Parts: sequence; structure tokens; C-alpha cells
Amino acid sequence: MRRRPTPPAEQVAALEARLGCPVLARVYAARGVAVDALGYPAERLLPPHTLHGIDAATRLAARVLTGGGRLLVVADYDADGATGCALAVRGLRALGATTVDYLVPSRFTTGYGLSVEVAEAALARRPDLVITVDNGIASLDGVARLGAAGVPVIVTDHHLPGERLPPAAAIVNPRLPGDGFASKHLAGVGVMFYLLLALRAGLRADGWFGGGRPEPKLARLLDLVALGTVADVVPLDYNNRLLVAQGLARLNAGGGQPGVRALLGLPAGRSAITAADLAFRAGPRLNAAGRMDDMSLGIECLLTDDPSAAADMAAQLEALNQDRRVVEAQMQAQATAQMSALPGPLPAALCLHDADWHPGVIGIIAARLRERHGRPAVAFAPAEHGRWRGSARSLPGVHIRDALAAVAARHPGLIEKFGGHAMAAGLTLAGEHLPAFAAALADAVLEQTGGALPEDALLSDGALDPALLTLDLAERLHGAGPWGQGFAAPLFDDEFDLREARVVGADHLRLLLAPLAGGEAVAAIAWRAAALREQLGSRLRVAYRPQVNAWRGERQLQLLVEGLAAV
Repeated sequence: MRRRPTPPAEQVAALEARLGCPVLARVYAARGVAVDALGYPAERLLPPHTLHGIDAATRLAARVLTGGGRLLVVADYDADGATGCALAVRGLRALGATTVDYLVPSRFTTGYGLSVEVAEAALARRPDLVITVDNGIASLDGVARLGAAGVPVIVTDHHLPGERLPPAAAIVNPRLPGDGFASKHLAGVGVMFYLLLALRAGLRADGWFGGGRPEPKLARLLDLVALGTVADVVPLDYNNRLLVAQGLARLNAGGGQPGVRALLGLPAGRSAITAADLAFRAGPRLNAAGRMDDMSLGIECLLTDDPSAAADMAAQLEALNQDRRVVEAQMQAQATAQMSALPGPLPAALCLHDADWHPGVIGIIAARLRERHGRPAVAFAPAEHGRWRGSARSLPGVHIRDALAAVAARHPGLIEKFGGHAMAAGLTLAGEHLPAFAAALADAVLEQTGGALPEDALLSDGALDPALLTLDLAERLHGAGPWGQGFAAPLFDDEFDLREARVVGADHLRLLLAPLAGGEAVAAIAWRAAALREQLGSRLRVAYRPQVNAWRGERQLQLLVEGLAAV
């Protein structure tokens, strides 16, 4: 754990004058927030026309839409793809499209993206235009197949492009070389929202609205953008925080899609929905459809306008999520056993596989390995024809997609296909290449990092005066986000006397901590930390986030423990 550099005093003072909260001012200043960047008004959203390719995409989509053509959305099977798909279908219908359908690949049969097999399925729907969401930038063959059949494709994606681009009629992706869009971290659902904004502007200029055809308020769909952005764990730069904040504001005002509200499943009396609710409530339930079954269920949940139907589908999704948890626990135990059997020091990147692993859960296993061992991890499950499909998760300072690209360049034929971003990626390879790939990836990671893995990713905002450890501060910090990837929630560290430690649930630790400088002892929770109980002394250094623990109508201060060590 490291402490953030002390922010300039004048910046903290200026923020405190506006906020009236010295702790929040210090937190914001440490993250580079200036006074003129406080708040998230919609008018500060980056303009759509700065996205390269969006004009060509808009002209093509407008021509097909106004001509009564059939539009087909091809989405990814994760939460970003599902929300982006629902956004596209709802948005295009609201803009006046008469026929909009969607197609979502299967994680278990077709695999990721607009493959040739998915293109053939798309052609069976007889579309006049195909629009991808959260995929397509690497789908050279699938896009070519549609083009050969006379069906143009608009690719909307946010994944890093390879050396060749697909032969699409238009590509909208802020990661394209030379693209001037100021935010490179849009999620797939964010790219689709920008396309809809540009399309509405183009249709408005052409006189499409009026005469009984109203111009839609696309902002009503921002809860979908917020959910997909948070669930995909993209960095929350200012533009993404603005999109998320606007979506949360609509949910907190009682708006939003019935499916999103059903997926949140918040307890009665809960008044403020935050990004954490999207990340830890709605996101896992939606993702469970694509991990365990078919993401069409998740998309239909987001598309229905019937609250009762949304509740029924959300219940089915929660049942799938519970199934996922059981499978995950079994795979976690197997991964732990494999790690225990590894000889010598751990490699710079972890690569584990098991013939019984579920392909929809390997991404979670990779994430848990990364968290526990502090290095990039890839978990593999068997795929068709003797191949293995891997899901990689990384940590700040290691660009995992670039590491895979380095392996592919240095060892041609080792990886069949790959794609992703800095923190997460996917790949496919033949089973006999697993050992060689593991060694090559470890070498690529060390080369990228100069021979040593990055330091502990935990960054603390420093100590906190015990007098400030109050429920009021926890509530203020909780609502001051949206917090997330690249804009971490406030984290403090200090020493405490341990008054009590007991195991709760399966493997969590419930602690009672007394500040050394005096003041009342405060309750704390350390998730998945039961194994540490016997190692704890009477004095601890704790990294923690103040949070509100709402239970049976009462709200109390609780510390969420992120780091724990005996002093």
C-alpha cells in the first residue's frame, strides 16, 4: 500500500470553500479534480462530432432508418454489450425505425464477436443494415461476409484495434489511431449512445421530426449507459463520470428502465442509488445471463416496459447468479489447490486451466487470482476442437492486451486470436500451447514493466482524524462519486487496536477497531479474509473505506477493510 502524494494546499482550500468538507476536498484534489470540474451537468458532455467516423455512420443509419429498412443490432454477451444492445434497440425505435431486431452471440457456441457463423445467422434475418455494439473491431471475416452479401455494417466498439480494420461501411471507436475524441475510455454502451445522439441531430437537420413524429429525449436512456459503463469497469474519466452521474440521477428521481430497477433489487427504504449498486447488484445479475446461459434473457429484461415482467426476469437472472456463485466457489477451490502446487517463486503472470472449468466463470477466477497474488492472471476453460478459451485480468501498470500482442508477435501461431483492453482481455489457443504461452506471457509482462511487477495497487488518501470517523462523513463520501475504476473511492489507512475479530458468513471477518488516538471503537468488515484471523495481533494497520451499513432500518458507520496487517 502506498499513500497518494499530498495535493497542493491551494487546490484543497479552493475545493473546501466550495464543498464545505475538508476531507472530500482533500480526496478530490488528490484525484486532480479542479473547482471548475465540480458537478456533472449534461451540457459538459463531449460533442459527438469529435468521434472519427460518426458522420459516415450517421448518414448510413439515417438513410436506412428513414427508408423503412430493417436494422439488426449484433451485441456482445456481457453487461456492456447487453445494455448497449437495449440502448440501441430502444433508441432506434424512438428515433422512428420501424423494424429493429437484435442478435447476441453465445459464449458457448459461437464465441465472442461478429464471426462468420454469427454473420450467417444475421443474414437469415434479412437486414438492410447491421450495427455492432461492443464488438466488431476485430471481426474482419464476419464483416467481410456481410459485405459480400450486400449488407453494410456499422461497427461501434471500444476495444483496441489490431493491425487491420474490418471492411465496414463505417467504424465508430474512440481507440482508432488518430481519433480526436478527448475521452478514450468510453464503454461500448457509451459509443452507442454517442451514435444515437449524432443520428438524432442528423435526422433533426433533415426535418425528420415533426408532423406527429416527436423528437425523443435520449437522456431517458442514460441509466442503461450508466449500468454498462460501471459494469464494464472502464476508467471513469470526467466524461464517463458525467454519463454515469446523469444515469444515476434519473434512477434516483424514480426514472430508468423497469429492467434496471428490477436488477437493482434495492431493499425498501433505500433512497440513494450509487455506482456501487450498479457494480455489485445489477451488474452481476445481468452478467449471469451471458456467463451461465443466454444473454437474450438479460436484454429482454432491459427492453420490457412492464415492471411485473421485468421483476420476473430479474428473478430468473438472480437465480442464474446464484448458480454462478456455486460454480465459482468450486473453481476457486481448484485454483487455490493449483496455486499451492506451483513450485518455487510465482511467475510474473499466472496461467491456470482445468478441463472442468466453466467458460462463463473463468474471468472471475482470473480476477480473484490477480487480487490475491498481485499479478496478471489468465484462467482457461476448454473450448471446441481441442482449443482453450482464456480470460485475462490485469492490474494497473500492466497493459494485458499489449502483452498478448507482444506474445503473438514474438511467437507466431501460439495464440489463435485475442482482443481486449488494458485491464481485461480474452484469447483462444490450442491445448498443446498452454505451457509455452504461460512462459511467453510472463516474459512479456516483465519486459513491459522493466523486469519488476508494479507495486501494490492500493493507494491511500492517508490517515483520518478519529473525530472525523462519523456516519455523516461516510454518507457524504458515499454520495460524492460516482467512484470506480480510475476514480477510486476514498481509502484511508491508520493503526488500530483490535478489540474483537470473528468469522461471519462463509469466510468474512467482522472486526471491532479502536483508534489509537482515542475515540469510540468502530465496526469493520473484511470480505474473504477469514484465513487471516489467526495471524492478527492486538494492533493492526488497516486500509479502509468509511461506509454506511444499512440494516433493518438503521444506518451505522462501518469500515470496509481493503488491507490488513499486524503491526
